[in-house]
Amino acid sequence: MDLGRQTRVRQAFDTFFGAPEPASGHHVLELFHRTAEAVPAYRKFLREHGIDPASVTTMADFARLPLTDKAGYHRKYPLPELCRGGAFDGLDMIAVSSGSSGHPTIWPRALEDELHVARRFETVLVDAFEADRRRTLAVVCFPLGTWVGGLFTTACVRHLAAKGCPITVVAPGNNKAEILRVLPELAPHFEQVVLLGYPPFVKDVVDTGLAGGLDWPAYAIKLVLAGEVFSEQWRELVAARAGIAEPVRDIASLYGTADAGVLGTETPVSASIRRFFAGRPELAREVFGDARLPTLVQYDPASRFFEVHDGTLVFTADGGIPLIRYHIADDGGLLPHAELLGYCARHGFTPPPGPELPFVYVFGRSLFTVSFFGANVYPENVTVGLEQPGISDTVTGKFVIESTEDADRDRRLRITVETAPGATADAAAIAAAVRSQLLRLNSEFAHYVPAERQLPDVVLRPAGDPEYFPVGVKHRYTRPA
Repeated sequence: MDLGRQTRVRQAFDTFFGAPEPASGHHVLELFHRTAEAVPAYRKFLREHGIDPASVTTMADFARLPLTDKAGYHRKYPLPELCRGGAFDGLDMIAVSSGSSGHPTIWPRALEDELHVARRFETVLVDAFEADRRRTLAVVCFPLGTWVGGLFTTACVRHLAAKGCPITVVAPGNNKAEILRVLPELAPHFEQVVLLGYPPFVKDVVDTGLAGGLDWPAYAIKLVLAGEVFSEQWRELVAARAGIAEPVRDIASLYGTADAGVLGTETPVSASIRRFFAGRPELAREVFGDARLPTLVQYDPASRFFEVHDGTLVFTADGGIPLIRYHIADDGGLLPHAELLGYCARHGFTPPPGPELPFVYVFGRSLFTVSFFGANVYPENVTVGLEQPGISDTVTGKFVIESTEDADRDRRLRITVETAPGATADAAAIAAAVRSQLLRLNSEFAHYVPAERQLPDVVLRPAGDPEYFPVGVKHRYTRPA
């Protein structure tokens, strides 16, 4: 029996039940020194780079430390050596990454790590959805099993219930039939229902329920989404179908990774700002460096410390595997709270009140793009094309982008689209809508791709197609050439 573990867990719960700790640079340096002392892999990593941990005494010293990543750190050393003491002692759960980069990765964690992430769920469920005083049914629609989403989410929401929130969790996972079976039975006993899952799957649940006569507005639906960037048109579309009157407040996106759980959360502040930029691509380009719309969330520097390296995000966070200056490889950047709100004010927009936390914006992994005539084609741009009137009802929202060669070895942009069950989609209309949105939102595409090559080849496949849209695994929106 590890009595020391009992003490650590009790202390973690005491911290979780108390007020959030203020952010400071000191906790980052403390985490670095604890990791350098206790984690064998990180000691070796520093030694291989000729770094004496004692020489790192300021945040300027910290900013000069070499970056870690999956290839050069996580996969380089034996798994136990990545953990404190070189062992799994005190790590009671194993999660596996979703494998969106093509190689699943193992992430041990402890209950104490979940409590850090539970505070991020608290930002959404309590601060925005008022789940501290409204009887709430949380329906976990992420895949269950070794993959990180389902079990991690279930645990974190249950911790909020243990804190005193009147939340009850049901976890059918990504089993659509089971979700739609339990909802009519359970939902009438609660004041609101929160669906937590990946955006295209949650949309599919809403659409299927609607087709089956489910009265979504009667359930006071809220959505917590993660894993993918979605457009504001998508938010409006799903809100209308689910009977959500306040999509800015009642639909929240999480910025999460298997590496460190939830890194940031959409708030009514960030969602309303994103909505403001959605109709103003020229302002979005000025702020985000790109006209396409990123996920915009707020983060707590006391829990997850962010930096930017060459236009990509780096974070430092404690966990079962402590990560120091970890290069997550997500394209994005950081914006101070006062700076972004000041910019909005200068352009005539005042967001609703909310937490005075900094913002991180995320376009997604750079590997989630397809290069076509030198232009990066992003899934976010194609998504908007599929959400146009007359198209959105005929497709599920899933697609795969490929840059292919035809018989004459000319490059073609091919988009394979999943049709909605029982619907008839128009490939020509989809191609025209996607081209229109690519030209509007993607200046590279408009300028780099010859006009005669801008119309994509659209291929329609049925829902659940095993080659392109297999059921039960995380969807990938691109394929390499």
